[in-house]
Amino acid sequence: MPPTEIPLLLLAGVASGLVGSTAGLASLVSYPALLLTGLSPLAANVTNSVALLGVTAGTAAGSRPELAGQGARMRRLLPIAAAGGAVGAVLLLALPPGAFELAVPFLVAGASLTLLLQPRLKHLQPGRFSANNPLVLTAIFLVGIYGGYFGAAAGVLMLALSEVLHAQSLARNNALKNMLTGAANTVAAVGFAAFGPVHWWAALALGAGCVAGGRLGPAIVRRVDPRVLRVVIAVAGFALAVRLFVTR
Repeated sequence: MPPTEIPLLLLAGVASGLVGSTAGLASLVSYPALLLTGLSPLAANVTNSVALLGVTAGTAAGSRPELAGQGARMRRLLPIAAAGGAVGAVLLLALPPGAFELAVPFLVAGASLTLLLQPRLKHLQPGRFSANNPLVLTAIFLVGIYGGYFGAAAGVLMLALSEVLHAQSLARNNALKNMLTGAANTVAAVGFAAFGPVHWWAALALGAGCVAGGRLGPAIVRRVDPRVLRVVIAVAGFALAVRLFVTR
């Protein structure tokens, strides 16, 4: 990788960390940045997953106030999300490229709509479904698979689930979302590091920026009106859905 591309990836990493920790759309910035360096789609995808470990590290450090008291939820849900990430990584390495992305635009759009309309969907208010409900656990597992396979907007999907399940502030649900998607991505990244075509200099440069952006993101979430943030995340999700649909 030419040295001139390192500043680009550092800046892209900071932006990815900010966007990922607040909106769950880190790959909207990081994945295209890796493609611009000349990496193939597969190499960019696996390198992106390794680099996004920085977002998980940054958000974990920056979200300690929001994660306080959520230990029981994380102990119950993190292994399920991580198992999904493992399956997603295996699928990415074993299946032909593009086999799973066909459904991605519709998944992202559906999650964005759910997130946008959640306050109006009274029958889906938190508490309606138990976190031990098999359907809920299956949904988290499936989002984990998606996160391990491709990852773009997995955070939107996971945040929509968290918002439906838990009667707490958007900032706390956002922090939980970051840990669940981080668990799926971490397991996938370990698999890619061992068996995938990771470009390590690109991953390190992008990942360093992700740590900084991920650390700042939770502080932004605390200070933004949750209604505004929900709309911003949903609109960004719709924009990504359109982008994925027209480029598939």
